[in-house]
Amino acid sequence: MEGEVDKFIVVWIVVLACLLYSYTIGTLIPQGTTRLVALSIVTCLFLWLPLNLTTMHLGGLTSFFIAWLANFKLLLFAYGKGPLSSNPPIPLMHFVPMACLPIKAVHTSSTSSPESSSQVIKKKVKKISIFKILLFGMLLKVYDYNEYIHPKLRMSLYCFHIYFMLDIVLAMVAYVARTLVQMELEPQFDEPYLATSLQDFWGRRWNLMVTSILHPTIYDPVRSISIRLLSREWASLVAIFTSFLVSGLMHEFIFYNIGRLKPTGEVTCFFLLHGVLVSVEVVIKKATKGKLHLPPIVSRPLTLGCVLTTCFWLFFPPFLRFKPDVRGCQESVAFLEFVTNGRLISPANASCPYLL
Repeated sequence: MEGEVDKFIVVWIVVLACLLYSYTIGTLIPQGTTRLVALSIVTCLFLWLPLNLTTMHLGGLTSFFIAWLANFKLLLFAYGKGPLSSNPPIPLMHFVPMACLPIKAVHTSSTSSPESSSQVIKKKVKKISIFKILLFGMLLKVYDYNEYIHPKLRMSLYCFHIYFMLDIVLAMVAYVARTLVQMELEPQFDEPYLATSLQDFWGRRWNLMVTSILHPTIYDPVRSISIRLLSREWASLVAIFTSFLVSGLMHEFIFYNIGRLKPTGEVTCFFLLHGVLVSVEVVIKKATKGKLHLPPIVSRPLTLGCVLTTCFWLFFPPFLRFKPDVRGCQESVAFLEFVTNGRLISPANASCPYLL
């Protein structure tokens, strides 16, 4: 663990230096291909740096933050687009967190009334309710009885675990960012279990930061190129499919950083399958001119069931091969040992009570 912490610190020092370089490039070189070339060394480093970390939490989060989000934001920044670009340029203290955090920041207006600020806070409190925190705590307790839980049910619990964990963690990040740099942060989830279609799930409810990044970096350029050769309808379908393909490849890269196992392509197939399904939904809606609607009491279970079934088939098997429950527990115990006793131990040597 000691070597991993040292590497983690070095990696993020390099990340900060790269973002400082990128910010300087933005002030010296006009947007366009020349700026893209100047930033290419940063994008290469951001792909390589996570490979130096081997723990699930530090390596996985770092690869998501810099190899995916920061690289895609810098790609937009090279052409004067995206959250990092504005006129006048945003301050450096805002540029750095906006570049590498999985959130899109919105500046708080100095003229906003106390009532509007209060409404924002109430909205966030409503999103991250005590009910969700209690459910997450109950879910953690259920893991004590893993040997009695059917594998399929356990994988279903992992879906809710991921959702609750990200929702709670991002709410805390939003609070810290609002306090330190006076910026409001858009919510990353909009009750995905209430989605009435796959298009609604992926486009409007699940991981909204990834959606907002893939749209200008992949969907729009592919659609713009495809429309020269195809009709508008087919160009949109090609853009949807390509966006899901890129998402699948990036997930494969993150999974490799977490588990260091040879990629099997299952995760990419999962996203390609959903790309096809979303495309079919779009075609049906256009063919029926939006008149074909299932009641929410039917469409919501069907959507959630489709997501869970395909997760069981293609997403979770490669995820479970590197034993995330065991490794996650060992890394957590090693971290707590470091925080409470100041003693660094290897995660492999950490014992987890519920795994004994």
